[in-house]
Amino acid sequence: MSDQDLALPYAATEDGPRPEPLRAGPGVQGRDGGDPARAVPRHVACVMDGNGRWAQRRSLPRTEGHRAAETTVIDIIEAARAAGVEWLSLYAFSTENWNRPGTEVDYLMRLVRRVVRKHAPLLLARGIRCRFLGVADPRIPRELARDFDDLATLTADNRGMTLTVAFDHGGRRDIVEAARSLIRSGTPADEVTERIFADHLPFPDTPDVDLVIRTSGEQRISNFMLWQVAYAEWVFPEVLWPDFRAPDFLTCLHTYRCRDRRFGGVPPRTNGDHPS
Repeated sequence: MSDQDLALPYAATEDGPRPEPLRAGPGVQGRDGGDPARAVPRHVACVMDGNGRWAQRRSLPRTEGHRAAETTVIDIIEAARAAGVEWLSLYAFSTENWNRPGTEVDYLMRLVRRVVRKHAPLLLARGIRCRFLGVADPRIPRELARDFDDLATLTADNRGMTLTVAFDHGGRRDIVEAARSLIRSGTPADEVTERIFADHLPFPDTPDVDLVIRTSGEQRISNFMLWQVAYAEWVFPEVLWPDFRAPDFLTCLHTYRCRDRRFGGVPPRTNGDHPS
């Protein structure tokens, strides 16, 4: 796959014309001062589910599903950037995934290292800032952890979309570590607020997630960014991750645009409306 191929995620295809681009629009202020009614979600997170089933349906080893997922990852990064998404988070490997067969885990480590090294020039050229959430387990190969650090350093000054790859990530672990950090800081219990607590989470400048996309039709949180997804909208497309493409991503963004995000409140009443 060439760089030129990656640059055109919205080209017209046999399935139809180029999707209409989404544009941010005015809306009411959210709980963090954001704009929950904007047409394009500021922060989109993807649970990349279905690689194994994709392979099994083709009588292939599960590892082939992971390999096929590479194309989707790059396509969705490009689609999100072109649509105006400011923050994109991808769930690549959870703390629970260490329970998978050792051969599959080893393959994933090698695959992720190859993908990171292969696409680093593209991410830099696109102005994408890359971060890695988790990466705490000593079982992660040192070479892979070094590649993560190198890519984060290489793209640190980019001012385009922020791409966060959750690798060896667990939402509960992040919350526990934040609590430990608060205790070590000596913050009195009655002074702890949600904002102060969030400041002790990894990458505290990360905004709350607006939209979570979980492919393959499964409807679970799976310990993913538990604090940040508290007020997120969720969509569950049936398509498996290796088959998920830019038009599918845009469909999810359009679904988000149609949602009524109230954050526990009610919409303004107009003349003749009755409270429900």
